Amino acid sequence: MSTRYPFTAVVGMDDLRLALLLNAVSPAVGGVLVRGEKGTAKSTAVRALAELLPQVAVVAGCRFSCDPASPDPGCPDGPHGDGGADARPARMVELPVGASEDRLVGSLDIEKALADGVKAFEPGLLAAAHRGILYVDEVNLLSDHLIDHLLDAAAMGASHVEREGVSVRHAARFLLVGTMNPEEGELRPQLLDRFGLTVEVAASRVPEERVEVVRRRLAFEDDPAGFAGRWAGEEAALRERIVAARELLPKVALGDAVLLQIAATCAAFEVDGMRADIVMARTATALAAWAGREEVTSEDVRRAALLALPHRRRRNPFDAPGMDEDKLDETLERFKGDEPEDDPDPGPDGPGDGGPGGGGVPPQGGEGPAPETDGVPEQAPAQAPEPAPEPEPAPEPEHAPRGAAGERAAVKAGEPFRTKTLSVPGLGEGAAGRRSRARTQNGRTTGATRPQGTLTKLHLSATVRAAAPHQRARGRSGAGLVVRRDDLRQAVREGREGNLVLFVVDASGSMAARRRMGAVKGAVLSLLLDAYQRRDKVGLVTFRGRAAELALPPTSSVDAAAARLEELPTGGRTPLSAGLLKARDVLRVERLRDPSRRPLLVVVTDGRATGGGPDPVGLAARAARLHAADGTASVVVDCEAGPVRLGLAGGLARHLGGTAVTLDELRADAIAGLVREAQVNRSVRRAA
Repeated sequence: MSTRYPFTAVVGMDDLRLALLLNAVSPAVGGVLVRGEKGTAKSTAVRALAELLPQVAVVAGCRFSCDPASPDPGCPDGPHGDGGADARPARMVELPVGASEDRLVGSLDIEKALADGVKAFEPGLLAAAHRGILYVDEVNLLSDHLIDHLLDAAAMGASHVEREGVSVRHAARFLLVGTMNPEEGELRPQLLDRFGLTVEVAASRVPEERVEVVRRRLAFEDDPAGFAGRWAGEEAALRERIVAARELLPKVALGDAVLLQIAATCAAFEVDGMRADIVMARTATALAAWAGREEVTSEDVRRAALLALPHRRRRNPFDAPGMDEDKLDETLERFKGDEPEDDPDPGPDGPGDGGPGGGGVPPQGGEGPAPETDGVPEQAPAQAPEPAPEPEPAPEPEHAPRGAAGERAAVKAGEPFRTKTLSVPGLGEGAAGRRSRARTQNGRTTGATRPQGTLTKLHLSATVRAAAPHQRARGRSGAGLVVRRDDLRQAVREGREGNLVLFVVDASGSMAARRRMGAVKGAVLSLLLDAYQRRDKVGLVTFRGRAAELALPPTSSVDAAAARLEELPTGGRTPLSAGLLKARDVLRVERLRDPSRRPLLVVVTDGRATGGGPDPVGLAARAARLHAADGTASVVVDCEAGPVRLGLAGGLARHLGGTAVTLDELRADAIAGLVREAQVNRSVRRAA
């Protein structure tokens, strides 16, 4: 069995360690979402937590970890009599991003269920995680159908497996811990809200702390058992403190004055629903128990708000998580009632004693002195208050003064709006999403086929029809249907897939009028928001001056695309052909990396071409026809303005084999016919 890195040996990351410990004290807090850049020991800290959890008592022989004191009456292994009890360590179960649905919820032997009426059920990861920790690394990359099962289990405390009228249910209550890198995309709002607390982590910028991180890691890799042994005392003390806090937790009083502060704080920050109030109350209570107190104070409420609210006050994926601490303090002071004075030492590790969880360094021979790292700080590190909204830029004429290189400063994007759906024609087989039609594991049933590998979705009527002609030959004598493996039929289902939406944005001088560029950026931002909601990957190519560049390689992080768009300067000539050729190179590489994900090319331009060769318009037309030959679905967003319009964007759309839509039409019902028109255009091309 491999040795895990000790929890108490983790340097810094006080907020993360505090959030994990509070969940160890009170699992009802609801788990932790850890957001941060790569290489910050997020996974190391989470995996180390499992070693600190007290052992759990389970019914002997039960695969579903039933509690002997109150066994689940619906347990598939039940009913449980006096079969005895066992004690085992709390489990930490890891859910891989690419796991199948059967691996998560369990699998049912459909052949035995149909032929013998026997529920032969093999438990999945949700059963294994019951009364333990379910850890999802890169949780933001988890497939939608797995997220749906997680949401159901988290909401009901149970997992249901339904297969054509055959049903199995078992308890599934677990501490959900997820880690993610925001650069790779955001979480669905429903799953985000299921995490009780959230913390942001980043690598320390203090050289001494970075040195200590490296020193400890190298010592652990050289001798894992010896390194863990040096921290065994610290680990044992922290484990005892968790047990003591759990015992104290039911005695902690949550007064009306504190409840009023919690409600006022949630109302002031306009969080949705009531879950935030409940999570804050549970977190504040756990903080008091962790500090050894029987009453909750205002400081507990403040620290609970900093952990429970940042991820609940985002209105769209482009909002940065965070809290205005000045506003928080003002709200707490305004609704502060009569309460006991705050403990002079509210921190969970005691009055500067370098106690459990403090990351202090025990004697380690020649490893050298370590920097002093107290335990969890007395309050979460301050975050910068939200900046005041920028005033709208003053109108600027088309020919405003430019810099030496003809470049203008970035223009603020206009307000995003709801767009009509743009989709790729045909039927795909890509990753599950919400944009284009595709064959998927979930959706409406459209047919049946022989299963390739493990049967996942049974087509009952097709299976019965396949087995019916052979009943006499198989010697059927009873009421049960004699079903063989060859009779089973897999349901073919049609749902929606996510696509790669590649934006090609004209940032040349012809687009540089501030009002027009602001509207263009607002339109692209609206399409990015639509891509986020439909689970797409996005990429951003821009062209201006003499060339095109890949401003953002294809990614699931639409907020990264929005940030690049916001910073986009304008000016120079219009190398339209370079932008289209760059986009084709990007799509060629992505087809090799992810051949099942179909692309949608969105070209945002006024159609003018003033650079790239002696015949820029002809070069752009030839580049567009290359995309058409590749079969790439495309839409041109026509940004041409003014009383005289040349219609160049419409001509570009014809060369692409796609459709053109103006900025105004992007909002209107007229865009609803774009997909049908694209399908007609493709049919005409094939016939020709």
